Amino acid sequence: MAPNLPPNAHVSQHPCLQAKLSQLRSASTTTKDVQNLVHDISLMVGYEALAAGLAPKEEGTDKSPLGYTYTTTTISPSPSRISLVPILRSGLSMVPALSSLLPTPVPVHHLGLYREKATLQPVEYYNNLPYHSPTASNPNASGPAELAIIVDPIIATGATACAAIETLRDWGVKRILVCSVLATASGLENACGVWPEGVNIWVGGCDPSVDDKGMIKPGLGDIGDRLFLTLGK
Repeated sequence: MAPNLPPNAHVSQHPCLQAKLSQLRSASTTTKDVQNLVHDISLMVGYEALAAGLAPKEEGTDKSPLGYTYTTTTISPSPSRISLVPILRSGLSMVPALSSLLPTPVPVHHLGLYREKATLQPVEYYNNLPYHSPTASNPNASGPAELAIIVDPIIATGATACAAIETLRDWGVKRILVCSVLATASGLENACGVWPEGVNIWVGGCDPSVDDKGMIKPGLGDIGDRLFLTLGK
């Protein structure tokens, strides 16, 4: 674990996660295994992030199969006030894992961001956040979520995560959780510093730095290409 990380950065110490991350690093790992490992690591990271970011809430009563009455429990904030925000394209690989942890389905709003090759700065090319709040003429429109969960396997320089956080803050989100498989120490510092009071970032591992192409060392390679079998494109 990198020393002196911001207090809102959390790197998992789970031994099984670390073993799976080691497997994911290998160039010999097949596409199918890459997909499975990203899913498994996302479950572990998401489990830790949601344990800290949500709270149980009593909502009524029900009966057990033996006829006993018990108090039912949901989560706070309610699922209707939570949004999953995958960063296209590799963030899509984490959506099933995070969705499976939540008790009921939540809205999924996609952000498309890519890094410009010369500057490594993010460029937004797609955004389907529902910006407009309900009105008399459009009662079905939804406003900003109370909690947004950004999913993206990699935080390298942190520029993409910063752009996503700023977009969601401008949208009006009250809190943001970011879940990633791997980050760098500098990337975490950059992303955590955008909105320290509103953001917590949870990652499976932390590497020291990036190379001159903005790729994490030793890292995972181009995780999008590995997930979607587009190596050598």
